Amino acid sequence: MEKANRNDIVLLFDYFNIGSQDLLASFQNANYQVRAIVINDDGFLPDSVENVFEHYLGDFKGMKNGAGKPLYFNQLQVPEFWQISGNNTSGSVHDKSKERARIFYAEPKNKRFIKVVDWLDEEGKVRCSDHYNKYGYCYARTIFNKKSKKVSKSYFYPEGKEIIVENFVTGDIVLNLENQTRIFKGRTEFVRFFFLSNGLEKCRIFFNSLSVPFFVSNSLPVQAGGRQDILFWQEKTKDEIPGNMLLIFDGKANRCEKIIVQNHPSYERLLQLNAPETAMDELGYIYSFKKKNMGRPSALICTNTENVEKLKELLEELPEVKFHVAALTEMSAKLLSHEKYENVIMYPNIKMSTLENLFWECDFYLDINHEGEIVSATRKAFIYNLLIFAFKETSHGMAYTAVENTFSSQDYKKLVNRIKSLLKDEKMRMNGICSQQSFALTAAPEDYKF
Repeated sequence: MEKANRNDIVLLFDYFNIGSQDLLASFQNANYQVRAIVINDDGFLPDSVENVFEHYLGDFKGMKNGAGKPLYFNQLQVPEFWQISGNNTSGSVHDKSKERARIFYAEPKNKRFIKVVDWLDEEGKVRCSDHYNKYGYCYARTIFNKKSKKVSKSYFYPEGKEIIVENFVTGDIVLNLENQTRIFKGRTEFVRFFFLSNGLEKCRIFFNSLSVPFFVSNSLPVQAGGRQDILFWQEKTKDEIPGNMLLIFDGKANRCEKIIVQNHPSYERLLQLNAPETAMDELGYIYSFKKKNMGRPSALICTNTENVEKLKELLEELPEVKFHVAALTEMSAKLLSHEKYENVIMYPNIKMSTLENLFWECDFYLDINHEGEIVSATRKAFIYNLLIFAFKETSHGMAYTAVENTFSSQDYKKLVNRIKSLLKDEKMRMNGICSQQSFALTAAPEDYKF
């Protein structure tokens, strides 16, 4: 397949979140060359992804006096005798017993690279945030008022000169470019200027948000071929069709011709709300799966709590399965008490390299821990083709867990029997993988024809 022209399609995202990443990867896996642009700044974007604000800040990568790599948490410059401390989730700065700053890491957090530093006043309130990029530079600073409300955000050249100021009170954005000062009445005007000055208004715009990306699409001149932009709807559909979506359905959007819904529950909900089928399609993502499922009797559980639903019962009912229970922190005595069973291995304070190996070595994933999820485990298990099982009371990744693999915790024996059957029957197991991928709307390159 020949690659499409890079200038044919622009992917416009509010944030470079999981949905944005999956959509970009899908187009790349379909052999398109697209231009991916993100509106909200993020100093750790891949080199192939542009940010509207950072576009005007110059070349941090090429600066000779910079580190050329992310800033490690203890490399933050602080006054003499102040102490920097940190763990695998965050860091802090203290002046004796007084907390002066909080350090937030870029993903993956265990690498402890600085992304944002919140500086605190004498009352412990945030007064400003310094934003760092993957080259170790502070490229932006957000100012807060006494009530910890955002007032403004300034963006800097590598040498520290201010180039952009966004006023969160008025919504205005000031751009000092080539000895000219330009004032924009909000982000839509600012992004529209970026598109026009870079000749992108002639491209088809594919976007995944009904806020600024939709407004930008709607504000640009219509292409010669008529409406050709597309909304990729990745969010949960609630009790009403959003107003901006209705504009698209009613043919009143300036450039957007149709909607592609990227998760099945939202598609079904839109149909229930009488959305016109002719104006929307259902399409998932082209995933880059890491490995094949080999049907090995090894199950992985990732948890940040001692409360792992029916763990004792599962260990007893599935003696033929080796369970690997991983946590990023210390484990409680309650959780470690399960070590009396021969078919379980506990991994407190697990290293990321060890956890990565477990995703390679295991073929089953049990989403059965209460409270939060670590390392986006169910999604990661899906990408590694682990068969995912969950209790309704604990599920964190319903989008990746096939209906037939989701059980009430009271029916845990049904989960046990399902795993036993899959271990015995290779054809059933392969059908299970196909069902899991189908449930998650896994697409093929030929599905991406735009």
